[in-house]
Amino acid sequence: MELKGLHHVSAITANAQENFKFYTEVLGLRLVKKTVNQDDISVYHLFYGDEKGSPGTEVTFFEIPMAGRNRDGNNSISALSLRVPSDAALDYWQERLGQYGIKLGEITDRGGRLTLFFRDPEGQRLILVSDENNQGVAGGRPWAKGPVPSEYAIAGLGPVHLTVENAAPTAAVLEQLLGFRRRGAYPSDVPGQPDVIVFETGQGGSGAEVHVEERNDLPPEHLGRGGVHHVAFRVDNEEELKQWIERLRSANLPNSGFVDRFYFRSLYFREPGGILFELATDGPGFDTDEPADRLGESLALPPFLEPKRSQIEEMLKPLDTRQ
Repeated sequence: MELKGLHHVSAITANAQENFKFYTEVLGLRLVKKTVNQDDISVYHLFYGDEKGSPGTEVTFFEIPMAGRNRDGNNSISALSLRVPSDAALDYWQERLGQYGIKLGEITDRGGRLTLFFRDPEGQRLILVSDENNQGVAGGRPWAKGPVPSEYAIAGLGPVHLTVENAAPTAAVLEQLLGFRRRGAYPSDVPGQPDVIVFETGQGGSGAEVHVEERNDLPPEHLGRGGVHHVAFRVDNEEELKQWIERLRSANLPNSGFVDRFYFRSLYFREPGGILFELATDGPGFDTDEPADRLGESLALPPFLEPKRSQIEEMLKPLDTRQ
């Protein structure tokens, strides 16, 4: 068994309407599913991605209206990356984001790729990463109706950045349990700190990497709006997912067991630093209950929640998701 790469990353927002505006109107992603958090049906769960929400392109958000601001720290998914086609695309994004008043860093080489760090309006830490010289897992197909020209548009998830107090236990889970390979390292953005370790899986490349930074000078993260809840990795199919469940059980690692999310099947567990990992199947996909050309236009509920539709709609604040 081998994980294919990144599947999705799920984060927290306190304002679904403003979140929708930023990720579709500014970043140019497509809202591919407007649904609810299956573990708390009183709040939205929004999925953004490429034109069809392909695995490896999805950034998702739980809306928690009263969530306090994320307090950055250790044992966290401290940044997520978004792939753009070229180095020139970073120049485009530097200008575009600046026009919207977004707080930006400088274009910087991280591990042999040019990158651009910025924060969304709620403080979410994001890194645009150039695929100029990237090899490995292919990106998605950007939404043609989005506001960003295709030659600059976001094509999927890039490396996920983990910050932990002690890198060794996390590295052991990645390598010995999940089958990641250690590809190299690059200097931390913080002088005097250990190098960031790069792990890859599957075909490799920016869509299949986890970057682990050891920081023993930070307090634990306090998760809130602008923070990342979990990262999911791609499993080919349901049968393989069941094999992963048995593998985790054999390793005596506590886990959720099989979870049916309707759009994909999942397994959840925490690595030694407490960061939540998910393994998720590539299918069935987001066009299971909506036509591909109408994705995200209405509130979609999996069959097991349909009997509660009236109750759910009464709890949710109306959300304008016209794209």
